[in-house]
Amino acid sequence: MSDGSNSTGRTVGAASPSHDVRVTAIEIVAIVVSLIWLVGVATFFLVLPSEGDGSAQIDSLRFVMTLMAIFLPIAMVWIAAMSARSAKVVREESRRLQAAIDGMRQTYVADRQARGAGIEPTVERKLNEIARATQKTETALATFATSRPTAAKMQAAPKPQPVRGDDQPSLALGTTAEDITPPISKPDLVRALNFPDTEGDEVGFAALRRALKDRTAKQLIQASQDVLTLLSQDGIYMDDLRPDRARPEIWRKFAHGERGKTVASLGGVRDRSSLALTAGRMREDTIFRDAAHHFLRKYDQMLVTFEADASDEDLAALAETRTSRAFMLLGRVTGAFD
Repeated sequence: MSDGSNSTGRTVGAASPSHDVRVTAIEIVAIVVSLIWLVGVATFFLVLPSEGDGSAQIDSLRFVMTLMAIFLPIAMVWIAAMSARSAKVVREESRRLQAAIDGMRQTYVADRQARGAGIEPTVERKLNEIARATQKTETALATFATSRPTAAKMQAAPKPQPVRGDDQPSLALGTTAEDITPPISKPDLVRALNFPDTEGDEVGFAALRRALKDRTAKQLIQASQDVLTLLSQDGIYMDDLRPDRARPEIWRKFAHGERGKTVASLGGVRDRSSLALTAGRMREDTIFRDAAHHFLRKYDQMLVTFEADASDEDLAALAETRTSRAFMLLGRVTGAFD
């Protein structure tokens, strides 16, 4: 606590520069040198006898040279004095700035230590819960997949009927369970693309489990999870973004292949810090850039299929998901809507 108060005191003290205009030692030295020079010049030109046999042109030239000999050194002395004073002011400002930076650094370190001790804002705690829930998706799915059906479901299920040899279905070689799984419903896909809100969001985990059985939806969800995890490393969370809403017909135009001003409103993310951080990450991090382009391709493919028989309400709900917000952010940064 004492460190914080001391650092604050140093910061406040450093932030209040002095504006006194008193004469310093530099000006005193310049005045003394100037007076010595003037006395020497006066002694040389006024006291010592001068020759009077020169013409008017020589006299005027001598006068000009006399003025230069008197005032030019004095000007040089004062230029040097002003330069020395400016250098002194710059050094004082640098010391004050360094003191302010030290105070800010100590305040930042104290704040980080306080957070480590358990003082964490509510919003950040909520976002961390969402990130942890997203990372535990695969583990949670394995847990849900091994749960037993309830008695009511077992009673409601129809009894298996014997299958005759002629009626027995045959599967082609290499056919997997994903190939014969019916396509996921649009509400389940929308709920899965938003990811579970908390670890106790059973509805969200159930929709996510059903979505992962669909091959196309699974690829998009995995790509979205990778991108959201990478963005969270820079402190960018989709819950913080409040993008401008685009009308459903704009989403339909984009799904049909239109680009340019007609679909530019899809990039409705206005958070400058998130845009700047994402753009910098796209330029410098090749892993992030590859993951972002892979995610954009998978989302585009999903949107073409989703829009074909989706209602305006379905498109509006899709636009509100965390995956769609990531698509808006990355699409604007990469120029996908241009």
